[in-house]
Amino acid sequence: MAEPAPLDGILVVAKEPGPTSHDIVALVRRLTGVRRVGHGGTLDPFAAGVLPVFIGHATRLVEYHMTDEKEYRALVCFGARSTTDDLDGELTPGDAPAPTRAQVEDGLAVFRGQIEQVPPDYSAVRIAGRKAYELARHGEKPELRPRLVTVTRLDLIDWDASEPARPTATLDVRCSAGTYIRALARDLGERLGCGAYMGALTRTASGPFRLEQARPLDDVRAALSAGRVRELLLPMDAGLDFPELRLSAIDTAHLARGQQLRRAGETLGEGLVRVRDERGRLVAIARAGDGLLRPEKVFLT
Repeated sequence: MAEPAPLDGILVVAKEPGPTSHDIVALVRRLTGVRRVGHGGTLDPFAAGVLPVFIGHATRLVEYHMTDEKEYRALVCFGARSTTDDLDGELTPGDAPAPTRAQVEDGLAVFRGQIEQVPPDYSAVRIAGRKAYELARHGEKPELRPRLVTVTRLDLIDWDASEPARPTATLDVRCSAGTYIRALARDLGERLGCGAYMGALTRTASGPFRLEQARPLDDVRAALSAGRVRELLLPMDAGLDFPELRLSAIDTAHLARGQQLRRAGETLGEGLVRVRDERGRLVAIARAGDGLLRPEKVFLT
């Protein structure tokens, strides 16, 4: 009996609050039996939402998604500061009275566009080989440098002042990779003087992968037990907007051996290309330039 085809593709998981992104990867690895599994962008344990999980050969394409923009729905709680900038930390009251909706909307303006942001003390940023949260847990103040991030959308979509001293705002955020939404909440609270922290966070999109297409882990378990896990997988090049090129069997064989190809008479432009064989299978990611096609990642063995 022929062996089943390798399991290669992208599983868009709807992460629930609680587990880490690494926990989800480990679970998918165990459920599928595939050793090579990775994810496309860390979500904090308390956060929920889109976590693209790359399986098999698809793990070699994760790097092309690391700069994808992200979208979030965030619940920001005003009137207190948190040691972790979220609901899991120790809370201390803010200095100024709780803000109004109008004050919050005005305060959001300075956080749109390209801004400098200092990561949270409790983050995975490395300082002299140690993670910031490891230092913070031992009572040390991490010396974190500001970094440039871009916030392309920051909208207040709901306001709840049922507890006047602790109002909350629901924000929709679209931002560059590497942006800490907890830090946005913290810095907004500092600007208003009242303190603020993240009460809940859902990632609604990670690049091209959206929450509507994400699968709960219970669905993954059920599909695996029924032998239908492949039905949940997106193609491993899903979400990549590189142009495509089909090659003959001879050219595919040359590319598979790492040889560059001269594409006389074709205008490929410059940049990365998805290369398919005559059957339409993705066989490589190559870089076009100067009339040549140079393989960067080959998926044929």
